[in-house]
Amino acid sequence: MSYFENIKVFLRVVELGNLSAAGRDLRISPAVASNRVKELEKYLGVRLFNRTTRQLTPTEHGKIFYRGAGRIIQAVEDAEASIASVSGQPKGVIRVTAPLGFGRRFIASGIPEFHEQYPDIEVRLRLSDHNVDILKESIDLAFRLGVIEDSSLRMRGIMDCERVLCASPDYIGKAGTPQTIEDLLKDDHNCLLLRFPGSSEFVWSLQTPEGVRKVEVSGVFDSDDGDVLMEWALAGHGIVNKPRFEVQRFINSGQLVTVLPDNPPVPAKLAVIFPHKDFQDPKLRLFIDFMAARCQKMIRAALQ
Repeated sequence: MSYFENIKVFLRVVELGNLSAAGRDLRISPAVASNRVKELEKYLGVRLFNRTTRQLTPTEHGKIFYRGAGRIIQAVEDAEASIASVSGQPKGVIRVTAPLGFGRRFIASGIPEFHEQYPDIEVRLRLSDHNVDILKESIDLAFRLGVIEDSSLRMRGIMDCERVLCASPDYIGKAGTPQTIEDLLKDDHNCLLLRFPGSSEFVWSLQTPEGVRKVEVSGVFDSDDGDVLMEWALAGHGIVNKPRFEVQRFINSGQLVTVLPDNPPVPAKLAVIFPHKDFQDPKLRLFIDFMAARCQKMIRAALQ
């Protein structure tokens, strides 16, 4: 068994917290992952993990080895990227994360086409409406749609996306049409909220003649899945705050109507973020260029 591969397994177990998650990420079984960690421990002559029934946590020896081993793996990957840049034959794995609904429609659907063009590049996609810590979980690229705040990472903007408040005609018929922001805050209006630990989506930033006004809205329905909010809005359960490209087809069909058109939300920024160290990796540049052009084309088409 390759010592280098054993180290890679060890690193992913530390980062993901258990053997099953590391095995899924590396496309090996938990049993194989466990054996590789045991081989590494035998070779080093120390225990690298404290084991419980649910989680593995690194020992002091494990923490020390993780820091050094991580630098070794990064040096090898940097060397491989340099060779790929010179040879013009990029290869390897790209770990990508994106919001659930957006990722399904715009990123996942394009990965087979990308793979056809670059068959030696393997893309592993993780979809979540939570903000994934890409440094902690060793993600190469994260597509974000909203406010981009993490200054410790590099960012490439793809486009600014207009947002809109909207609701179904049935909801408006029952609750009335809010004419002002103050109307929106009344108890008889139900705002559909994207909520999870760390989320700020329950504070809507609305544009006014005096500038941006941050409004802490409320509602009886919330979810950590943006597509669920859309389903609730279409079913007449409240007002949703969405990028226009996600709702334009429903507005065109009359299934949704805009709310407070004179006070629209601040546009969302569609961007991809990644660690500084990955800026020169040719396979990442290829993937970003491919997906940026594809997203721009698809979003413009969705706005028609």
